[in-house]
Amino acid sequence: MPDEAPENKYKSFREAGPYMGLGFQIAATMALMLWLGIEVDEYLDTYPIFLIIFLFFGGFAGIYNFIKSVLELNKKKKR
Repeated sequence: MPDEAPENKYKSFREAGPYMGLGFQIAATMALMLWLGIEVDEYLDTYPIFLIIFLFFGGFAGIYNFIKSVLELNKKKKR
């Protein structure tokens, strides 16, 4: 197989690169909100109310950010 041009060799990695971090963003958002919910519950002695509220909020925020990022990346790709 002949050597491909360097710009074509890693084209799929360059195209997939921006999408690779999106899963980590969702996980990090949910982990942060989980931690925040636990801390607020410990402070107010209301376990598990704020844990559940913050976890749902983190899930919705993470998914919203995921969809927004994918739509932006697709818009850039079309240009």
